[in-house]
Amino acid sequence: MPQIDRRQALKLLAALGAAGVAAACGSEDSADSEPQLSDDPVRIGLVAPLTGPLKVIGDDLVHGFQLYLQLNQNRLGGHPVQLVTADEAQGLKTAVDNLLQQSVLALTGVAGSAALPSVRDTIEGATVPLLATNGVPGSLQGVLYIWSASFVDSDPSQALGGYLTGVVPRSQRVAVVAPTDDTGRDAVDKFRQAFGATDARLIQTLWTDAAVAPDKDFFLPTLDELKSSDADVVYAFYTGPAAVEFVKEYRSEGLNAKIYAPGGFTEGTALQDMGEDAEGIFTAMNYSADLNNAANRLFATAYQREHDLLPSASAMASYDAAQVLDRAIRLCGGSPTAQQINLMLGRVGQVDSPRGTWQFNQPRTPQQKWYLREVRLDGQVLSNVLLSELATLG
Repeated sequence: MPQIDRRQALKLLAALGAAGVAAACGSEDSADSEPQLSDDPVRIGLVAPLTGPLKVIGDDLVHGFQLYLQLNQNRLGGHPVQLVTADEAQGLKTAVDNLLQQSVLALTGVAGSAALPSVRDTIEGATVPLLATNGVPGSLQGVLYIWSASFVDSDPSQALGGYLTGVVPRSQRVAVVAPTDDTGRDAVDKFRQAFGATDARLIQTLWTDAAVAPDKDFFLPTLDELKSSDADVVYAFYTGPAAVEFVKEYRSEGLNAKIYAPGGFTEGTALQDMGEDAEGIFTAMNYSADLNNAANRLFATAYQREHDLLPSASAMASYDAAQVLDRAIRLCGGSPTAQQINLMLGRVGQVDSPRGTWQFNQPRTPQQKWYLREVRLDGQVLSNVLLSELATLG
C-alpha cells in the first residue's frame, strides 16, 4: 500500500486555500449531473454528543459534516442547508424526537451505536432516513430507514481476526477482552469466528462491565486474570475514555502482550490522552489520515487547516454522510421529500471518499476496505500510521 508522510503532504497542500479545495471538489463531481440551484432550503438534523465524555466524538461528527458544507457553498443537491443539531448526551431518543419535530428531511450522526436500536421504531415510523456515522449494531442491517456511512460495529473484529489467524505463531496465545454488552459480545463472536473459534491459540475471553468513562482501577481485576493467562497477543474491544483507561492500567501493571483493537481505540483525543503508552498498539479501521488518494489529500488538508488537527474516522464518515446526502438530494430533483431521499440513497453508487472508493451494500452499510494501522511517532507526534490493507468487507 503506497504511503506518504502525512505532515509533509498536508504542509504542501495547505497553501491551496479553502477556495482551491472547493474548486477541486467541484471538479471531481463534474462527472455527475450538475444540480439545479434552488432557493428552497433543506433541513438536516445532526445528532451528536455536544456535552459529556463523548463530546470529542461529537465534535468530530459536527466538524466533518460542516466541512463538506463549507466546501460546497453550504448546499446539498443545489439547495441551501439548514443544519440543526441536538445533544445526544441528553438521550438519543430525546435528541431524535427533537429533530423530527423540526421537520428535518434526514438525520445523521450518533456517536453511541449501542443506543441506536432504541430509536429504530421512531425512525421507521417517521419515515425519515438516518445516516449513522460512528458504527451501527449488526442487528440494524437492512432496516429500511437506517443507513451507515461508517461501518458495522463488528467489522474491525472480523478484519483483525482474519489477519491475526495468519500471523500469530503456533506457539503463541491470544486472549480477548471486551465489555459484556450486546456490542461487545457481537464483536467477540465475529473475532472468534474469523480467527477460528476452536483454534488452540485462542485461550481466553475476559468480560468487563460496560462503562463509557470507567473509574481508575476499573480494569485491575481483569488485568490480573490476563497476567495469569500468559497471553502473547490481546484483542481489546474498547473505544474513547474506556480505551484510554484500559491502556493506562495495562501499562502500569507491566503487561507486555501486543494489543490489537478496533480503530476507535486510538482515534482522536484518545490517542493524545494515552500519550506514549499508546505506542505499538495496532488497530483496524476503515480510514487513516495518511491514505494516499486525491479525495483524502483534499479532505485532510482542509480539516487540519480548519481545526489544527488530523481528522478522525468519525469526522471522515460525517463528511461522507454529507456527500452522500448531496448526491441523493440531487437525484431527487425539485422539492425532495424524506421518503424520496431514502429511496435515492440506494442509487448514489460509488462514493469517491477519503477512505477510498466505497458503496452501500444491500443491508444499507458500506462495502469498503479495512486497514491495519500502528501507533508510531510521525515526526514528533504519535499517530495512527497506515501499514497495509486488511480486507474488504460489506
